Amino acid sequence: MGGRPITAMAIAGMPDSILSTDDIKAIFKGGADMVKHANCSLVGGHTIKNPEPIYGLSVTGLVHPDRFTANAHAKIGDSLILTKPLGTGIISTALKQNKANSSLNDLAVTSMITLNTPGADLAEQNLINACTDVTGFGLLGHLKEICSSSNVSAHLNCSDIPPISPQVLSLIANEIVPGGTKKNLSTALPHITTNNISIVTQLLLADAQTSGGLLISVPKENKQKVIEILHSHNSLCAVEIGHITPKENKYIILN
Repeated sequence: MGGRPITAMAIAGMPDSILSTDDIKAIFKGGADMVKHANCSLVGGHTIKNPEPIYGLSVTGLVHPDRFTANAHAKIGDSLILTKPLGTGIISTALKQNKANSSLNDLAVTSMITLNTPGADLAEQNLINACTDVTGFGLLGHLKEICSSSNVSAHLNCSDIPPISPQVLSLIANEIVPGGTKKNLSTALPHITTNNISIVTQLLLADAQTSGGLLISVPKENKQKVIEILHSHNSLCAVEIGHITPKENKYIILN
């Protein structure tokens, strides 16, 4: 974490028998727009035919060797700050089942196309100890990696952790949950003290995110400056959700 993108190559596999030329153009335009938004240069790409649509960017960037941020350096007393609310996995599953409305779709899309641009500023100003993105393993899975790599534990204040919308919790309560999220929770549970926190909340914390936010371990004295930088980048949230403690019997304690 902490690098700045310089160049990007588009890599795509497209089923031209299923997607129209206009659809394929729109995918490439969306990628190009995001590259521009990231102050990066699109320098080419490679496209093949494929049964399912695949699109990605191979990005090259720069980071100072003394300013990159790993997930292994969280310190006791650090605050944990989250930069995007949770629930894109739940919403995606609900959309596939025709059980989510257009407003939920718009919220999920907005979350997924919001870039994690503050990361480089935070690293370059030496304001944070550890950082990871919240993606396929969910908040619990990625936080467990921070804790195990740093030999610490973390206490989470579950009531402070925001869903994208209250409707996400209703969807979970109605068992609209992707298989990956359920597997994430099953994998994480041996490392968690749940303290009777509801299964709905546990599944939200385990939800597999697409293009999720940053989870940042911040020294207390830098917390306000970090939040100011996040707001300056229009982060979807800048919420303190817990703190780092000495290693306990479990890596994560839910409160």
